[in-house]
Amino acid sequence: MQVIGAGFGRTGTASLRKSLELLGFAPCYHMFDIRDRPSRAKGWLQAKEAEQPDWDGVFAGYQATVDWPGAAFYRELMDFYPQAKLILTIRQPDTWYQSTSSTIYALYKALPFWVGWPVSPMRFVVQMLRLIVWDGTFQGRFDEPEWATSVYQQHNAQVQACVPPDKLLVYRVQDGWEPLCQFLERPIPNVPFPHVNARHEIQQSIRLIKILIWLIRIILFPLGLMELFFCFYSPQNRRNVQ
Repeated sequence: MQVIGAGFGRTGTASLRKSLELLGFAPCYHMFDIRDRPSRAKGWLQAKEAEQPDWDGVFAGYQATVDWPGAAFYRELMDFYPQAKLILTIRQPDTWYQSTSSTIYALYKALPFWVGWPVSPMRFVVQMLRLIVWDGTFQGRFDEPEWATSVYQQHNAQVQACVPPDKLLVYRVQDGWEPLCQFLERPIPNVPFPHVNARHEIQQSIRLIKILIWLIRIILFPLGLMELFFCFYSPQNRRNVQ
């Protein structure tokens, strides 16, 4: 592990991930990796409870990490990987909250309750998001903008207070290659800086989930009515009533 991202999600972490991989720090761990392989969430739940998490197991094969859930453990990761450098991605608190509220938080709220059932492959992801991010970092109060932005600002201040200045880059992805390459001691690539905006993709996922929920309701509601009808109006039940 050579680079640890301490910035919250929706601070340009997808762009940072892509840029780090272009600089040779590949692969770079991101929430996308958990989305693509939900079983990875189990490792984070174990890390939250363990006194000595198996970080090498969680990050097997990776050279960098950004975004959630790694950002919540930046201090533990900094101690475990003392040679790693830290990058704190930031943006204006109000725009960060608006972006987070309309994307990853809205996606979390849109998930139907049954994704947390024992038979669901997504149950560990839902548990991880709840315990580490929404009920953990934000104490179940992300719906309160002033509270959420205060948590965001306190986090950024704590990172800058506890990480040695020579190991920390406070970074806005709008600043492009130069400060990032200087900090990581890598030559500037001969390609444009990758500005990745996942908002449209996330909001499309939200729409698809809502459509799926309504389709399930439309299918199950008539089936439920039919089951009730046959239950109460079957010949056997009618004889019992008589």
